[in-house]
Amino acid sequence: MDGDVADGIWRVDRRCTNCDAARQLAPGLIAEVDGRSSVVHQPRTPAQEQALYAAAFACHTRSIRRGARGLDPKKDPFPMPLTEHVYLCGHNSPRTAGANSYLLRRPTGNLVMVDTPHFSRALAATYAALGPVTDVLLTHRDHAAHGRAYADRFGARLWIHEGDLAAAPDADCVLRGSRPTQIADGVIAYPLPGHTEGSVLYLADDVYCFSGDSFYWSRTDGDLAVAESVTWYSVTELAASLARAAPRLRFAWLLPGHGDRKHLPPDEFSRRVRDLAGRAAHLTPQPVDFTAVRW
Repeated sequence: MDGDVADGIWRVDRRCTNCDAARQLAPGLIAEVDGRSSVVHQPRTPAQEQALYAAAFACHTRSIRRGARGLDPKKDPFPMPLTEHVYLCGHNSPRTAGANSYLLRRPTGNLVMVDTPHFSRALAATYAALGPVTDVLLTHRDHAAHGRAYADRFGARLWIHEGDLAAAPDADCVLRGSRPTQIADGVIAYPLPGHTEGSVLYLADDVYCFSGDSFYWSRTDGDLAVAESVTWYSVTELAASLARAAPRLRFAWLLPGHGDRKHLPPDEFSRRVRDLAGRAAHLTPQPVDFTAVRW
C-alpha cells in the first residue's frame, strides 16, 4: 500500500471536476493545479484539518481523501454557519454540477433552502433539525435535481421560474415573467434570464443575494464576474437582465451556486453590480467551455 495513503496524507483523486468548491473552503491548502484541485499543503493546525474535512464533505465526487479509510462522519461540519442567518449545506451533488446550496433562517424561525445538496433522508433530517424548512427555492434548471425530494421531506413549497419549469414540472409555485416577485416576507425573486431561460436571483432583507449561476465573485479578477463561457441560454439576455435588475439590487453578502462567496459594504456591491452590467453589455456569445471560467 502507498505509504502516503497509509499514513493519512490528504490528496485529491482524478475524479475531480475542478468545480472550485474545495478551494473555497480550504484556501491555501487546496489549489488549482493542471486544471483540477490538488492538496498543495498538508494541514498543520486543527483549523486547517477542519477546513480539509469541510472541503471533503462538500466535494460532489468525494475526490478528497485522507489516507486509506473513508471520512469520519463525526468530522462533517455541515450545515456550516456562514453568518447569523445563513448556513452552507455542503454535500454538493453531482446532479447539480457540484453547486453550493444554502439554508436561510427567517425572523419567524423557519428556514428557506436555496438550491439543493445531495439528497438522503439522513441529510434532510440534519437540515430539518435546525427548524422547519418551509420553502425550497431553485435558482435555475441545473440546480433542480433534488428539489422535489427535499420539498416533500420538509413539507415545503418548491419554487422555480416558468422558463426552467421542465426541470421541476411538479413545482408548487411558478415564477412568471421578468418582474420581481415577493415570495415571502423580506424575500424577493428577481428573474435573470441568461445563464438559463429561467434563472432567478433571490434577495433576502437587502442583505443576502443568492445569485445562482448568474454572477459570482471571481478571485482571479478580484471582482464580480459572469461565467459567459457556460451561459446556456443567452449572454445577450443576461446582459439585459443585469441592466434591468442592477438599480434595485442592494446587498452585503453574495452567495452564488458556483464561484466564491463575498462580503462587502452594500454601497460597494451596488456599484460593482452596475459595473458588471456595463461590462456584460459588451459580451458576445461563445462556445461552451468549462475550462474558461475565471475562478
